[in-house]
Amino acid sequence: MIDTVRKPTLILGGTGKTGRRLADRLTAQGLPVRIGSRSGTPPFDWENNTTWEPALDGVGAVYISYYPDLAVPGAAEAVGAFARLAVERGVRRLVLLSGRGETEAQRAEVMLKASGADWTILRCAWFAQNFSESFLLDPLLAGEVALPVGNVGEPFVDAEDIADAAVTVLTRQGHIGQLYELTGPRLLSFAEAVAEIGKAAGRNIGFKQISHAEFAAAIAAHALPAEFAWLLNELFTEVLDGRNEVLADGVERVLGRAPRDFSAYAIETAATGIWSN
Repeated sequence: MIDTVRKPTLILGGTGKTGRRLADRLTAQGLPVRIGSRSGTPPFDWENNTTWEPALDGVGAVYISYYPDLAVPGAAEAVGAFARLAVERGVRRLVLLSGRGETEAQRAEVMLKASGADWTILRCAWFAQNFSESFLLDPLLAGEVALPVGNVGEPFVDAEDIADAAVTVLTRQGHIGQLYELTGPRLLSFAEAVAEIGKAAGRNIGFKQISHAEFAAAIAAHALPAEFAWLLNELFTEVLDGRNEVLADGVERVLGRAPRDFSAYAIETAATGIWSN
């Protein structure tokens, strides 16, 4: 096991989809963690860089998850500044949660590498858990998902696989300087994903392709935070254009096994009752 994990691992976004799973896994192994969030001790806030140094004090490694997403303008500069500060403070081991096909995310990767850190990058496909732990849950409960995307395939990746990969790269040798693209084992359109969820939940859930203008109006009607509304529009107008219609072998390279299939996620999640209305 790497010596740095004897010190706490700072998990930025430690209450998010991947961060809390990573925290649970490290804690289960008896490894110390520090949750990097506004409610953490000490608090961490991406928008207040005076909180960064206290959060780094005494830690051995950092898992960097940027809120709300690396795709938003300014994210790359923030990650770069944080990475440089971490290295200056003697925290060289940095693992970045990145996104496929996002220009700003790949700028953040470049800045991470330039910081002098001992870096690893987990460049991920669309999370399966966005259907159960994010903005797609309410439409599923309502019985219809309406998005401005057609028959574009996405290799949805399970957040459980991302967390397993993060634990491995943080606690085992041989992953410094590696970029892993994490995807699921097959391509599904959003309509196909919704159909699999409906089947698993025993419900008739529809999917409707809408225009970008209709989608923008729907976002505005929900009074979402500005940065999250911008992100959704960016993802569905730019990133989901087919550029990510390819499978990658990152899960196999890190974990030595196949990635979890979307159907396994759908069946397991449906059993919790979260999609029952």
